[in-house]
Amino acid sequence: MPRLLCIWFGAGLLRPAPGTWASAIAVLLGVLIHRLGHFPLLAAATLAVTVAGFWAVRRFTDGLDDPDRSEIVIDEIAGQWIALCFPSAGFFFAQMPSHVFPWPGWVAAFLFFRLFDIWKPWLVGRADREGTAAGVMKDDLWAGLFAGIATVIAAALFHLVIL
Repeated sequence: MPRLLCIWFGAGLLRPAPGTWASAIAVLLGVLIHRLGHFPLLAAATLAVTVAGFWAVRRFTDGLDDPDRSEIVIDEIAGQWIALCFPSAGFFFAQMPSHVFPWPGWVAAFLFFRLFDIWKPWLVGRADREGTAAGVMKDDLWAGLFAGIATVIAAALFHLVIL
């Protein structure tokens, strides 16, 4: 079970760039979860996959010299969902119906998440360099947080400047 969760039911075996594939799958699932239960369900799913990720990565990588294997993508799912929580929360608190999740919100969350996950600035890079099972998860959680904040800033700038 830990391996199946870590590779997110096979997404981590997709090539090339399993992290990008997993992020794209996470966006599709995240938008679906948003439509089914809006921000509260997406937040609950994000918390659940984060907790499961820490458990599964620790179990799957126990005894390995380098736990940050490319097929482990549950961290991308958790981080991408954190990024998606930001626009989802905005639409929820604006009292928009759950079937509304305009594409700029989830596209920006995807692009910013991939940017921070690849670039690894500041806390993202520090967590990545830990070389531990927890670090595997933490770098993507930081990337998701930064991506969510960047998505909100981009939306605010767009609405203030363009509209």
